[in-house]
Amino acid sequence: MRRAGVCDSSLLSPAYISPPDQTRGRSCTHPVCISPTERRQGMASKLPDATKGLGAGGMDVEDGSGGGGGGKKVAGRWPGFVHFFFVLTVVTCALVYAPRFLSPTVPVDFLGPRQPSSGRLPVRVDGGRGNEGDALVLDNQVNSPCASMGAHGICCDRSDFNTDVCFMAGDVRTDAASLSFLLFPPQAPNGTAKDANATVAEKEEVVRPYTRKWEKHLMANIQEVRLRAARPDEAQDGHRCDVRHESPALVMTAGGYTGNLFHAFNDGFLPAWLTVQHLRRRVVLAVLAYNPWWAGTFRELVSGLSDHHVIDLLHDKRTHCFPGAIVGTRFHGILAVEPARTKDNRTLVDFHDFLAGAYKDDSTPPEAKQQQQQQQQPRRRPRLGLYSRKGTRMIENEAAVARLAESVGFDVSILETANGAPLSSEYAAVSACDVLVGVHGADLTKLLFLRPRRAALLQIAPLGVPHVARGCYEKATAMMEMQYEQYDAAANESSLVRKYPADDVVLRDPEAATRERGWDLTARVYLGGQNVSLDLGRFGDTLRRLHSRALRLPAAGP
Repeated sequence: MRRAGVCDSSLLSPAYISPPDQTRGRSCTHPVCISPTERRQGMASKLPDATKGLGAGGMDVEDGSGGGGGGKKVAGRWPGFVHFFFVLTVVTCALVYAPRFLSPTVPVDFLGPRQPSSGRLPVRVDGGRGNEGDALVLDNQVNSPCASMGAHGICCDRSDFNTDVCFMAGDVRTDAASLSFLLFPPQAPNGTAKDANATVAEKEEVVRPYTRKWEKHLMANIQEVRLRAARPDEAQDGHRCDVRHESPALVMTAGGYTGNLFHAFNDGFLPAWLTVQHLRRRVVLAVLAYNPWWAGTFRELVSGLSDHHVIDLLHDKRTHCFPGAIVGTRFHGILAVEPARTKDNRTLVDFHDFLAGAYKDDSTPPEAKQQQQQQQQPRRRPRLGLYSRKGTRMIENEAAVARLAESVGFDVSILETANGAPLSSEYAAVSACDVLVGVHGADLTKLLFLRPRRAALLQIAPLGVPHVARGCYEKATAMMEMQYEQYDAAANESSLVRKYPADDVVLRDPEAATRERGWDLTARVYLGGQNVSLDLGRFGDTLRRLHSRALRLPAAGP
């Protein structure tokens, strides 16, 4: 039995993790191939004959034509030209690139051509109609009220119980002081602003970009973002761009319950992917509650969503300009993707493929990968990953459960949850499993790392939480086209038998106890106050069923 390291899934008290590497500066150099010694000795012998005809107007040459005094050395100006062009090159580099290095953040395209400070951007954005030629379509949702939005306007979809999403198409500029996004009228050919904003509603839209809008006490801590058309005086003033982007912005938050892995995916990254995956990374993430821990922990996912640097929306005081913006993210359900609700029929398997691309390891040479695959082909023992929890909802007879799984025919990996390993390591460990086993908790969010269509999830539900457990992970497992099994622990398998009399309603009828005492009882007692000791006979039947299924399927691979 081997132990594969996996980091803490709860992520509730994270240690500092460095943010992704920032863009490193690059110096402008110019090769100078003429040494002082060569200048003193003359360079004629090192140059093509054609250059000698330049005479004294070019450089030091041996004048053998007779026109300069019969082989007499003539003083030229070549070293002066070298110095002049070298200094000119250095000064030009400094003028062009120094402002970019001295700015608070370095744009991804800092070595590329700068965009003009006004006028239309090369990338055009269409709100939802998709009839603007090669323009990027912001709203990928089917039957959205913003589907009729054109190339200039503001539209909000507030029809979802969980989330509000607003779209802005056109010349969009940030106002850091008011945490606002302003829509400016397009420029006419003569450079004046068109009166297009007259058709845009004057009402200011306010959005809290998080996917739990029904949870009022939580949403009160999510910053409001304001969207409105620029006033005539603002349009005339210009509100000049400090940073101009070619791609639209996605405004999301790193706050809320993001410190918990389940919520980081369910409330954050899965909705963000749903909202912008069709843009194929041509989007700039503008993040509220940005922090180094979030940036470091999820750096692969951030890079997978966007080709650009993240904007710290609360601390970056510059004016950023975009060809459009999306404020808020779509939500299809708990760890869910509904194909019928997206124009390109995306599924949860597509999200898994996104994760696989984000966490893939390209450091292994192709020859080594091929050798690993050949070595694994004869393997007939399916691999089972068993999560080892710390604190609450532990498996008290974990060692016996692992031995039982091995006796059934599994290779067992104990997956640790508190060793600080990066998510890429967790992906590698979990994706290698044919069966993932664990007590209900945030760890099981990593079912998204399993191989679709052939892996299986076995969730152990402690006393009093079968419905909660099933609601979190059963549907997602089905959407991944994998096998779902749930083992509901009985009262005699719960550590609560040591705390409550046998006839107490907490043990005798957990559903009735929950109805009487509410969610507080579930959170405090059933989720936060018990461990399990599994009945090996009953649990063994479940393991044998999963083992038989795994043998009929291809191995999950390395």
